[in-house]
Amino acid sequence: MIAENALVIYKNKPAIVKDITDGKFSISLKDGEQVKVRDKDIDLIHPGPVKNFDGIGLRDDSFLNSAAIKEAWELLIDEGSVLTLKELALFIFNEYSPSSAFNVYCLLRDGLYFCGSIEVVTPRSKDEVAAEDSKRSEKLKETGERVQFINKLKICLKKPLENALSADEARFMQDVEALAYGRSTKSRTLKELELPETPEEAHSVLLKTGLWTNMINPHPARFGISLSGAVICPDSPADANRKDLCHLAAFAIDNSWSNDPDDAISIEALDEGKSVLYVHIADPASSITFDSDAEKEARDRGATLYIPEGTIRMLAEETLPLFALGLSEKSFALTFKLSIDKNGNVTETDIFPSIVKVRRLTYEEADSEMDSGKEDSQVLLSIYELSQKILNRRISNGAVIIEIPDVHITSKNGIIKIEPEKTFRSASMVRECMVAAGEGAGTWAASRGLVFPYISQEVEMQGKILDGLAGSMQLRKCMRPRVLSVKPGSHQGLGLDIYTQVTSPLRRYTDLLAHIQIRTFLRGDKPLSAEDISARLGFSEAASIAVVHAERASNSHWIMVFLSDKKDSIWDAVAIENKGARWHVLIPSLALETQVALHKDVSANDDIKLMLKSVNITKGEAVFVHAS
Repeated sequence: MIAENALVIYKNKPAIVKDITDGKFSISLKDGEQVKVRDKDIDLIHPGPVKNFDGIGLRDDSFLNSAAIKEAWELLIDEGSVLTLKELALFIFNEYSPSSAFNVYCLLRDGLYFCGSIEVVTPRSKDEVAAEDSKRSEKLKETGERVQFINKLKICLKKPLENALSADEARFMQDVEALAYGRSTKSRTLKELELPETPEEAHSVLLKTGLWTNMINPHPARFGISLSGAVICPDSPADANRKDLCHLAAFAIDNSWSNDPDDAISIEALDEGKSVLYVHIADPASSITFDSDAEKEARDRGATLYIPEGTIRMLAEETLPLFALGLSEKSFALTFKLSIDKNGNVTETDIFPSIVKVRRLTYEEADSEMDSGKEDSQVLLSIYELSQKILNRRISNGAVIIEIPDVHITSKNGIIKIEPEKTFRSASMVRECMVAAGEGAGTWAASRGLVFPYISQEVEMQGKILDGLAGSMQLRKCMRPRVLSVKPGSHQGLGLDIYTQVTSPLRRYTDLLAHIQIRTFLRGDKPLSAEDISARLGFSEAASIAVVHAERASNSHWIMVFLSDKKDSIWDAVAIENKGARWHVLIPSLALETQVALHKDVSANDDIKLMLKSVNITKGEAVFVHAS
């Protein structure tokens, strides 16, 4: 029973009971703090009376490691004794006093030689003590090594070329790497260096120590994206019940670096200015079904990741030979047959599986062929003319046309290339055909009451829109975020009353989802409900947003690396918007936006010259000044 002036333990600290009232104990701690507690919050180690804390210190490591303790343990282990805290105090100190009681409590808490509780103390076995002692020795050794490492690291960060870390010392940097990759939010090393525990700071330290080079891109990992592509390959597409459209000239037109063609286009001219546009799409949904392993893997990824180092696919690499268009003499497709009137309106849509014979072209080759007078030139020109009708109709409906320079970035074997993307008629043609397919698919699904992933967008025009590049940048700010929903809505940015995306099922999960829903409907099976589709959209949208952020951050990283050795280089730029003391400007050849203080009067859309002064790779920042 605990009485007044007894010595107790409260939260592993000694305390003296000063008063007991109504079952509550008022205790005093060594630092003078007074606390009221219940009996279950304290443990009695000496009945007292104890007037003060004289002789009752904090844990004494010299006592814990003394020869007397080891001798006592060796005697007790040989006898197989089990004691109380009081009995152990008497055995070691020949007295049971507040001081000896607290020392034995510390011994018990230390746990090297004895374990158990205040009531039952047991000597640990020789094997247990040997193992624990070895563990502590190793930890003590590492602690000493770590102190040396931190001191060396401080010197290394000041003069990295003269004080590189050894491979053995680099093992202490694992927590820094984890933070740089976004796999952790803390770093013991950065904390000991009194540096901010941020991914950017971790990246900076790794670069300064030479453990990382500029060629390491940490951004995909920071967004939780694996650099290993999908691995589950679906079955080959079935060839049953497909319409043979091999008599149509079909073209898969894309950038020269694209190697996953998933759409192709054909045309049939009708009377009175009407046409039939065929948009043939890769057909992975012919063998990928809801909740299959391949569908789940694609859902988790959201989209294919395109970064300068390479492509991380949403569907396994082995999927391309099975479903991509134009990689073999004949291809299996899901065809969207669009009837289009002379004004560019999609009046009717039919969707069916098909077999097509696809010819692959780059944008440059397609543009050249349109003007060549060769066999397929007239077909391409007819598709182009039709695409312009579709575009003009969209513009008359309020579509927002934004033209901002873009670049294609590659990083291979230490060589970084940044190539401005050229403007091609065929690129505009393909885009309009894909938009028409999205409109037709949305109308087709809505008219049949089929739950579908629709895309809508609002536009909020703000003030007078300027001409040129500055105007396009203004228009970009007018575009509200797109909305992905099972309810159809207008897409004001495209000038359409209804819209969805169906033309990239090898690259985007939402397109694949739409294809699987179409395929399920065409087979006469029960499609997924609105609740099921919404759940999939929510999950995949989060993943696809991460992909977008990772792509942007990766592009920025490689632009910074590209610029890192180009101090004082001169760059052509365009003034976009006055931000007070600074201007928002764009460097077209890098597709890089930044802010610069300009030292002379300029106007929006004016060409200016900038000089590069510094680059911070870890922050993704390049500082330019206005060149005279």
